[in-house]
Amino acid sequence: MPNRLAQETSPYLQQHADNPVDWYPWGEAALARARGEDKPILLSIGYSACHWCHVMAHESFEDNATAAVMNRHFVNIKVDREERPDLDQIYQTAHQMLTRKGGGWPLTMLLTPDGTPFFAGTYFPKEARYGMPGFSGLLEKLAEAYRSRRSEITQQNAALMDALGRTAPAAAGAADVTRAPVDAAVEDLAHAFDDVHGGIGSAPKFPHPFELAYCLRRYALDDVPLAGVIPRLTLTQMAEGGIYDHLGGGFCRYSTDQFWTIPHFEKMLYDNGPLLALYSDAWLVFREPVFEKAARETAAWVMRDMQSAGNSGEGGYYSSIDADSEGEEGKFYVWRREDVEALLSREEYEVLAPHFGLNRQPNFEHVYWNLRMSEPLTVLAAKLGREVEACEAVLDSARAKLFAVRELRVRPGRDEKVLGSWNALMIKGMARAGRVFGRPDWIESAQRAADFIRKTLWQDGRLRATYTDGRAHLNAYLDDYAFLLDALLELVQSDFRNEDLVFARALAEVLLAHFEDRENGGFYFVSHDHERLIHRSKTAHDNATPSGNGVAAYALQRLGHLTGEQRYLAAAERTVRLFFDAVVHSPGAHVSLVTALEEMLEPPRIVILRGRVEATADWQARLNRSYRPDTIVVALAGDVPNLPAALDKPVTTAPHGVSAWVCQSVTCLPPVFELVELERVIARSRPPEHAAAHGGSG
Repeated sequence: MPNRLAQETSPYLQQHADNPVDWYPWGEAALARARGEDKPILLSIGYSACHWCHVMAHESFEDNATAAVMNRHFVNIKVDREERPDLDQIYQTAHQMLTRKGGGWPLTMLLTPDGTPFFAGTYFPKEARYGMPGFSGLLEKLAEAYRSRRSEITQQNAALMDALGRTAPAAAGAADVTRAPVDAAVEDLAHAFDDVHGGIGSAPKFPHPFELAYCLRRYALDDVPLAGVIPRLTLTQMAEGGIYDHLGGGFCRYSTDQFWTIPHFEKMLYDNGPLLALYSDAWLVFREPVFEKAARETAAWVMRDMQSAGNSGEGGYYSSIDADSEGEEGKFYVWRREDVEALLSREEYEVLAPHFGLNRQPNFEHVYWNLRMSEPLTVLAAKLGREVEACEAVLDSARAKLFAVRELRVRPGRDEKVLGSWNALMIKGMARAGRVFGRPDWIESAQRAADFIRKTLWQDGRLRATYTDGRAHLNAYLDDYAFLLDALLELVQSDFRNEDLVFARALAEVLLAHFEDRENGGFYFVSHDHERLIHRSKTAHDNATPSGNGVAAYALQRLGHLTGEQRYLAAAERTVRLFFDAVVHSPGAHVSLVTALEEMLEPPRIVILRGRVEATADWQARLNRSYRPDTIVVALAGDVPNLPAALDKPVTTAPHGVSAWVCQSVTCLPPVFELVELERVIARSRPPEHAAAHGGSG
């Protein structure tokens, strides 16, 4: 008989609805029972695409004997970390404090009835192995400790709560801020850079798109050579490696090895949105064909596999695709050599096999091949005595055949909940890529997702965090508001719609009213009227997604300059000042805040195009051919009502149908009526230390 999780919206919680464990979702019912019966809480946090979550579920949560131990001693709560990042953030931090180790998923915590953790771990096997105790035996001992060692637990809890309270700066921020972290961040990241295989850090290697994007920004603005090497090498190695899906597009979560060959096969929306934007920008700077290919194929994957298109034409982006299919990690993606050979013509096989390494030893579980670029087509074409273009055509034919056959396999599970924050990251990625490559269909995809968020998650002037099966619920978090505000500003630059700017201003107002610490600066992760938890975090450092405080400060500043609203600029400045000391101490871990700091000290340039539709679009397309991270371009074609004064420039008569206004801070130059002259003005308005130009005319 299904347990309480059967009624939840989370696909992850529904996966556990048939467990013999007496699961509760997080809520007052579970907490009240723990208090009433004086029982400890067993809190298990995971997500639907998590491989080791599936392993622990199969070994322990589906096992009657283990479930009996859990039900006898504990109130058991299951949480989807994607729906409840507020809980995950608190208990991951507590895990690190209790164990002095990094956390992860599944996260296994034991809590006193008031929610304070007294034991922390991640995956535990059913039987003792890997140097870890068996789960049931461990639970029996911990239950006994809760009964017999209460005073020690109470003392530990007090120390933990004190430590949690000291995780964020409480006092108002620095009076004086400088540019020093802006210049130091690349050097900070370089200490962890693998200059042979690319990547920041060692195995397991994660993409780090925000850190790479920051390096690209520094290369474009300051012409720092190392700042160009880091993203160029890393993005090349990733796009050629096995972390990239060479048949279907999109990137997996991380590489298990230093060579980017064998990934953890789950695909996450929050990785692919920023990577899509980054590969597009990197193509503008370096013109590497592999960057354009990765961007185009990833955008195609998003629209094919990750965007909802139900009877109502919804448009929101799904959350993730599982690593496992048929109970095996990676089974959907890997190949046996004989199967590939049987599917392809002789000509196709002699190109595809060496290109993707099938002429070498298996690279996955000693039996299978996970495709990765092993021999460049230029080298292969020379060996075969053919033109590179001819080999490309043959390879494309072979890839198409493999993709068609792969589509017939049992697919990995897809988590079809729509999360506001993750959708925002993909909206920005699709809009940015569409702007770079001149793809209005990609921009339209982003607009559909934004419209879906506004119609379903925006209720009574507040955002909801998640949507599944017709139900939007849960009070949204800082990241939902900040990331969506940032995404809408990208949409405003891609294809201006006044409703996007209006929505952005509404989100900004909620940030200031319901999330900001007006006394000290910065934004709390949860709103002032959120459910009361054991801790209210206010974090600054970037993780797999950027800091909500960093993105909020960056986006509020840009919105403030676009609208002339000083309150947005003031709130952003309070945030930057609050966290300035942390940024100085570790700039590479705070690149979103460092970027906000840079634009606080030197506001972005704003280019406003007014004129006829076709002519304005042509000028905008021309400007989009260069990478200018310190410039906002807004094209306002025809008559656009209800514009803020900062954007409402007069439409003057111009020989080419366009008038261009270049503004920075509170200063605007006289209008420009020639495109060539506009590009000269933009170049001249760049400060001397930012004079390096990158990106061609296309």
